[in-house]
Order: sequence, then structure tokens, then C-alpha cells
Amino acid sequence: MITWMQRHKKYLIITIWISTIAFVGAGFVGWGQYSYGDKAGAVAKVGTVEITMGELQKSYSNLYNQYSQMFQGEFDEEKAKSFGLQSQALKHLTQQALILNLAKSYDLQVSDAELLAEIQKQDYFFKDGVFDKETYKSILSRNNLSLKEYEADVKKELLIKKTLNLIPINTNDSELKTMEIVSNIADKINYKVLHTDQINVDTSDEFVKPFWEKMQHNFMTEVAYDVKYIIQAAITQDYDDFKLNEYYNDNKTHFKDSEGKILAFENAKDKVIQELNDKETKKEALRSYISYKKGNLENADIKIATISASNNPFGDEVLEALSKLTPVSPYLKPILVNGKYFTFELVKTNPAQPKTYEQAKADVIPLYTNEQKRAKITELAKNSVATFIGETTDFITSHDTEKLTNISTNDAKEFLTILFTAQEKRGFIALESGNVVMYNILEQKLLNKTNINQDNPIVRLKSAMFNEGLIKKLQNKYKTEIFIQGL
Repeated sequence: MITWMQRHKKYLIITIWISTIAFVGAGFVGWGQYSYGDKAGAVAKVGTVEITMGELQKSYSNLYNQYSQMFQGEFDEEKAKSFGLQSQALKHLTQQALILNLAKSYDLQVSDAELLAEIQKQDYFFKDGVFDKETYKSILSRNNLSLKEYEADVKKELLIKKTLNLIPINTNDSELKTMEIVSNIADKINYKVLHTDQINVDTSDEFVKPFWEKMQHNFMTEVAYDVKYIIQAAITQDYDDFKLNEYYNDNKTHFKDSEGKILAFENAKDKVIQELNDKETKKEALRSYISYKKGNLENADIKIATISASNNPFGDEVLEALSKLTPVSPYLKPILVNGKYFTFELVKTNPAQPKTYEQAKADVIPLYTNEQKRAKITELAKNSVATFIGETTDFITSHDTEKLTNISTNDAKEFLTILFTAQEKRGFIALESGNVVMYNILEQKLLNKTNINQDNPIVRLKSAMFNEGLIKKLQNKYKTEIFIQGL
């Protein structure tokens, strides 16, 4: 298996490279002392698109998890090195960057509505069968991802797909008929599902701490910013009708009803007053900012705070702006937060550090538990596959997920997809969920059914071949610069 995958890894990458968001909930694997949130300089640049160390780390982790599933959990750092997984991760990102450059040339964009629709389809954010915002936030937090970071990744994937969809991939009748024959192969099988929830794992420190020690640099504290700040409260003034009319006439397009029609002055009056007050508040905030920078702001009520991703009452925009401040340029111009203007001064940046075991323990235990369950259930399958007795099906095809019992729809779909490409008559299949299905193919026959459609592996294979050709063409068009040694 390893030899075959090493020989064909060029083609494996083609089938994997588009995915950017599958790492959610998959755990973390990496090298060095970087974390997902590392914003250090670019490791590569393709055309006008930069690739950061954080993106490279995520790409590596995602690929590692996918290979681990292919090898049924028997994949480690040594195998990752033999596969050149770090180079594959960077190649994955440079290929994405080539497509993103192409998207820029066509001025393609992904709207907020498209982004929201995509996120709400992802069932790992579901609660009681529907998308749940709190579940969404919770899962991202457990994976050390901010909403802004994750949504940027989703947008990138959607933009890549939108770009590739500009040129449809067609198939001919001959290809579809060949695939029809393949899809009509039916197996009668005996199978048994092993569920991870049947596996107990000892999570005492005696076992968890050694696991943490091997990968402690993957569990980092957050970057935190010690700041001083002043607040400019909202200003309220009285304005005569002349001033209000003058402002209204100069800015009529600011004041519209729900149908987009410009409001009459009397109906817009309150909004005019509010806008004038907002302008005065901003002017005063800028005056205070200048005085604060010069050190001559009188009677200033200077407050202090430490801000990080998990301790941030000021919002993502403030955190992003603070991350760009330096000791040479420590002042942030007034920024509006909940109706008030805040002026920040960066006092100190506290860089990410490896967490102590106690700090990391809550994050480590789920990863350790997941790894142990997968290892134990794989060992159980190995010891049982030759003698197990399970449930026997009628003749089923790769589409007959509803004919399998004691297994979720997603697991059944994944199992049947892999089963009908398996070479062994008796074996077991480790699923993405962690569950394992042991199987024994009892009989096989060809059904006499017609089911030609465009949604089949022929289309996917031709798409992969087209993508490979497109990448080669774009490599000649956009310059690729690598800034990290050894990759």
C-alpha cells in the first residue's frame, strides 16, 4: 500500500488539493513551533497571492489526517516524511494560489450570501438537524479558529470552485455506458459495524501526559496584547433647522426608506441629527487621539486591558488592527465599537508560548481519546475480521445505503464507496467518523439496470485531469516564489 501510494502520490494530490476546510473537527497535526494562528511572514508568493505559515500548517494537518484515514490509522510522522508531506502541503497551497490568481483576473468574488449558504450546509455545525450558530462558534473555538479565519477559508474554497466551474467537463455516451456497467455490480455481503462509542479509553494523566509531551508545541497560548485606551463617548448637540436642512440637502442619498426612496426632510430629521452627532463625535475622537499621542491630553481617563482572541470585548476588527501595531508605531486611530470611539496604545505584545500540560489538558484529552479509540478499534477489527459473523444483505450496489442497518447514512455511503473499490474478499474499512466496518463478500453479480447520469467518477476523473493541465498552464503565467528552506 505504501509503495503504491508513494508511486502514485502525484495523482493522489490532484484529488485532494481543492479542499481547504475539511480540517474542522479533525484534530491537529504539525511540525515545529507554529500554531494555526501564527501570522508570521509569507512562506511563499504566487503571482499576487501570499501563503502564510499558518496556512501551510493547516494544509499539512489536513493532508496528514487524510492519509491517516487511507492507512486506517497506521500513519505517523516517519511515513509523512517519506511521502514528503510538507512539500505536498506547500504544493497544495501553491496550486490553490494559482487558481486564486485566475479568479482575480476574472474579477470573481464570493458574496456574503453564498458564504452563509455554504456554512449552513455543513452538518458538523448542526444541532437537532439544523444549523446552530452557537455550535458553529463552539467547534471553531475548539479548533483554535476565529470566525474570520474560518470564513476566509470557506470563501477561498468557494472561489476556487466557482473559477473551475467556468469550464464544464462533459462526458460521452461510451464513457457513461462503461460507468453504468461498473455501477451495476452488486455484492451480497456479511458485515458488522464496530462503533467507537463501544471503546473505553483511560484518560488519566499517566497516559495523556506522555501523548502531550510528543506534540506540546502544537498547543500554544494565544497571542495577547497589553493595551491602554481612551474612550470618546457619543456627542449630542442641538442644531437649528438651517443647519439640518443644509446637511440634508447635501446628503439626501444617505436618507432612504426600506424601498430605497429618498425620505422627505421631516421624515429624515432624526437621522440627520444622528449623522451630525456621529460626525462631531468622530472629530472629537481624532482631536483626543492627536493629544494623546503627544502626551498632553488633559484629565484623560486612561484604561488598561489585555486583549486576545478569547478575551476580546472589542471585536475582531480591533484585534486585527492591534496585531499590526509595533513598538515604533503603537497608536491606533479611533475605531468605532458599539457606538463609541476607542483610541488604543499598544504597551506590549505577549507572543504565543507552548501551554503547560494543565493549560493544554482540556484540548489534549479529546485528541488522545480519538487516537486511542481509532487504534483500539482497528486492532479489534484486525483480530476479528477472519472469524466475525454479522448481518447478511441482499445484493446491493454502491448506492444502496438504506439497505444497511446499525450504521449512519454518512458512514454507509462512505463504506459502500470504498467497498466497491476494494480488492479483498474479506476485510475491514476504517471510516472518517472513526467507526470500522468488517465485511465478507459472499456473492457478486451484474444487475440489468439503466442508470446513466453525469454525476459519476468519470466526470470527477476528467475534472482531475483538466485541473492538472490547467495548473501547468497557470504555472507558466504566474511566478511562484518560495521563501522557506527545505521545501
